[in-house]
Amino acid sequence: MRINEQYHDLEPMRRVSYTLINRDHTTRTCETPILNEHIMDVYLNDRLTMKLVCLPQHLTELVLGRLRTENVIHSVQDVDMIYICEYGKRARVYLNREALETEGPFVETTPTCCTGNHILNDYFLDHSDPQPIPPFAWHTDWVFDLADRFAAGMPLHSETWATHSCFLSRGGEVLFSCEDIGRHNALDKAIGFALRNDIPLGECIVYSSGRIPTDMVMKALRAGIPVLASKAAPTEQASLLAQEYGLTLVCSARRDSMRQYTGTPPVD
Repeated sequence: MRINEQYHDLEPMRRVSYTLINRDHTTRTCETPILNEHIMDVYLNDRLTMKLVCLPQHLTELVLGRLRTENVIHSVQDVDMIYICEYGKRARVYLNREALETEGPFVETTPTCCTGNHILNDYFLDHSDPQPIPPFAWHTDWVFDLADRFAAGMPLHSETWATHSCFLSRGGEVLFSCEDIGRHNALDKAIGFALRNDIPLGECIVYSSGRIPTDMVMKALRAGIPVLASKAAPTEQASLLAQEYGLTLVCSARRDSMRQYTGTPPVD
């Protein structure tokens, strides 16, 4: 896989002025950092296929992760080249296969993410079911360590209180951390980092700051991640989906306790 990243120095935050209004009706002008909402068009074999709303960081990882969790690719071997333009507004991905012949109109599934991400067609989507997750030996300390790191704060969140974050770890070692406007993007960036750096996702844990509905579980299943942990709570349907495919789902994972809903019990 060839990667050509032309973008650089894209700012994830801007400083803006605002009027602080107090309950006693006094006011004053202040300044604060605010997130820079970035929009990127993703072309697959020169067909506009996705529009991503994100923070302008780790854009190649975001594209790779999104292609994997949407079942467009199964490994980096499916990708010939990724090019991202100077301003990070356009990504061109050349796959080692052509578009699929589809029948009937494409109906986009509404995601639970709060961003305006869109898939525009299903020319390249593989609609096959995910594979069951094999039993995986994991330790509770690995998740507690991730909860500690999250509680210590992430750079953009500490400034804006407006991001989601995701951690990728393997064998208790944190390999990557990232932030984004949406929890889906953050998870995709972590998955994309693993793909880009040839890290076996079947040996990894991801920890998300966001709630876990079915589409977040499906991302983990498609990537082959055995343990999905989150500071927040799952939905009932997400828990049932995780149980069906053997995913270890650990939610409300804080520094002092966690709740395991499905999957392999910890070895400790």
